[in-house]
Amino acid sequence: MTAPDTSTIHTNAPPAGRTPRRAVGIAVASLLGATLFWAGNYVVGAGAVESIDPLSLVLLRWALALVPLLVIAQVVERPQWRQVAAAWPWLIALSAFGLLGYNLLLYAALEHTDAFSASLINAFNPALITLAATIFLRERLTPTAIGGVLIALVGVLVVLSGGDPAALLGTGFGPGELLMIGAIAAWTGYTVTGRLAPKVPPITGTAVQAAVTVAVLTPISLATGGPALPATAEAITSLAFIALFPSVLSYLLWNRALTVIPAGSAGVFLNLITVFTAAITILTGHPYSAAQVIGGLVVIAGVVLTNTRRRKEGPASSGALSAS
Repeated sequence: MTAPDTSTIHTNAPPAGRTPRRAVGIAVASLLGATLFWAGNYVVGAGAVESIDPLSLVLLRWALALVPLLVIAQVVERPQWRQVAAAWPWLIALSAFGLLGYNLLLYAALEHTDAFSASLINAFNPALITLAATIFLRERLTPTAIGGVLIALVGVLVVLSGGDPAALLGTGFGPGELLMIGAIAAWTGYTVTGRLAPKVPPITGTAVQAAVTVAVLTPISLATGGPALPATAEAITSLAFIALFPSVLSYLLWNRALTVIPAGSAGVFLNLITVFTAAITILTGHPYSAAQVIGGLVVIAGVVLTNTRRRKEGPASSGALSAS
C-alpha cells in the first residue's frame, strides 16, 4: 500500500498563507521519492521472494526497520507513549490488516504473478476503499464516484484477463491474482479501521505496528523452521532496500511533504506507484502486454474520477498511517 491512504494520516496541517515555491518544490520531490520507493517494493519484492519465503521476508523487513522507525518517531514526533499504549487494540488490528496481512499477501502474490500486474490490481484499492467507506462508515457515494469505481473495475478485469474479460468465465483467477485481491481487501480493512482509530502520530503508529508484526511472526517463523535468511548478495541487497527505502524513508518523505501540501492533493501522487512500477518494468527489460498498459490507464482514470470530490473537500483526519 499501497502506500498511505491520505484520508487516514494524522499530521501537521500545511502552514496558512502562501507557501514559498522552493518549499513546494521540495515537497513535490519528497512525494515523488516516496512513491518511487513504494513502487520499488513491488519490483524488488518480486525478486526477493525467489529466495526468501513471504513470511520470512515480512518478518525480516519489519525487524530491520523497527529500530530506525522507533528512533525517528522519538526524535521527530516525541509521542506521549501512554496515550499510544492506550490505543493498543487499534494498533494490533491495524498491524494485522496492514503491515502483516497486506504485506504477507502481497509477497505471496509476487511468487505467482509479476510486479506490474500486482501493482495494477493494487491500483484499484482506492476505489475499493471508497465502497467500503460507504458501507461501514456511512460515507456518501456520489454518482461520479460510482462511475469511477465501475471504470476502475473494468480496468482491473482487463488486466486480470489479459484483454479478454470473457475468458475469466472459463479460466477464473490465477493464484497470484487471488492473493493480490486478498491483499487489497486487507488494505481496505486497514484503512477503515484507521479512520475509526484514535489519533496516533504516523511514524510512531507505524513503529508500534512493526513491533507487533515482529512479535507475532517470530514464534510462527521459528516453529516452521525459519526465518529464511538471504543467502546471496542479491537477496541481501533486496532485503536491505525493502527494509530501508519503502519501510522507513518513504514515510519520512511522505510526512515531510504533508507539512506543505494538503493530504487530499498529495493523494493524487499515489497513482504514480503504478506508473513507476510500469516504468521500472520497461526499463529493466521485463515483459509487459498491451492489456496491462491499457487496463492500468483505465484503472487510474477510474480512481482519479472516484476521488475527485474528496480531493476538493479534503479528507477527514484520523490516526493511522498506511504502509506498502
